[in-house]
Amino acid sequence: MLKFDRKYILAASAAAAAAIFTAGCAGDSAAPAAKNADNVLTYANGKRVIDGGRYYATVNDKRGPYYVNTNAENGGYAYGRTPTENELNAWNTTVTPWRLPPEGEGTVEEGEAVYEAKCVMCHGDFGSGGGGYPALSKGNAYDNVKTLKYQRTSPDHEGPIRVFGNYWPEASTLWWYIMEGMPHPDTRTLTDDEVYSLVAYIMNLNEMEVDGVPVDEDFVMNQETFAKIVMPNKDGFEPNIKGAKATDDVRAYYANPENFGAQKIAAADERCMHDCQKPTAKVTQITIEQKEFIPPLSEVRDLPQEEGVSPAEAEAKANYEQNCAVCHGAAGMGAPVFGDKAAWADVVGKGMDTVYANAINGINAMPPKGGSDLSDEKFKAVVDYMISQSK
Repeated sequence: MLKFDRKYILAASAAAAAAIFTAGCAGDSAAPAAKNADNVLTYANGKRVIDGGRYYATVNDKRGPYYVNTNAENGGYAYGRTPTENELNAWNTTVTPWRLPPEGEGTVEEGEAVYEAKCVMCHGDFGSGGGGYPALSKGNAYDNVKTLKYQRTSPDHEGPIRVFGNYWPEASTLWWYIMEGMPHPDTRTLTDDEVYSLVAYIMNLNEMEVDGVPVDEDFVMNQETFAKIVMPNKDGFEPNIKGAKATDDVRAYYANPENFGAQKIAAADERCMHDCQKPTAKVTQITIEQKEFIPPLSEVRDLPQEEGVSPAEAEAKANYEQNCAVCHGAAGMGAPVFGDKAAWADVVGKGMDTVYANAINGINAMPPKGGSDLSDEKFKAVVDYMISQSK
């Protein structure tokens, strides 16, 4: 959870929760034992379980509502083998605050080129976000840290800014997430150099420094410079999830409800899965109706005129390149490739009403309207353009 003055409401963080889960597993036995003599669920090493989960004993070959293979749990494996060291290393790709990324390097300028080719259609120009995808920057990270204490108690109050630069406590999460999960439709296709360059570019968008050096256009991000990154909000979360005593620190923190502004209904040593806390703060629901943008959003498309191409056709082409080309412009993406006559003939054979509906509402791995915020009519024009180029 985010850490700041107690007069502010504490906010939960998915990043912190994931880190706490990691801390909870490191150094403790993976499988919890049954409740101890004091009716407290513990790991096999006797330490209290801190992950908030519930342990189900196996009864009549079921654990909770689910059947389990008791023969397998007792060592009765009929298939498979122990993985080799190289096979384990291939899976062991996690980058953490205490485990640096692999060797490689990239510059801000190179990262901008990768971003424009593979990221802008979802995360917007200069990381501004859009189409349901998160923003990556909202200006200077160091200035934006103070907004984490803002509370939107009325419609005209500014709320906290939570983007990578000013919110995330560790840069390792960014490197690892890009490497493992981006770009969304074609994960694990970026090289280590491309990931380094994207990290550099995103830090540049957040106007950040590394060891006192601004991350400008020529900045080289590599293993050495990455190790020197200090995030502005590195100490903004609690409890402590770093170091050899992290799990014990987490246990001690959550054993005292006063640390997170609550009073526990159940006894301290009793497991509780819901309605465990007495309300200690008045919660006010605020309804904000967004009627218009100030200043208004512009839909002007000042595109160069091509001979024989109408403005509407030019706009459809531009929208395709911005929102659809990352998937439909490359083979092996599971989507009809731009210009593939046979593939598009099969799609159109289902009827244009079906084609439009799938494009607008989403199908399989494709999000609604490709993740764009185009109107239905404009997105239909994009579909028409893609089909027209395949005849």
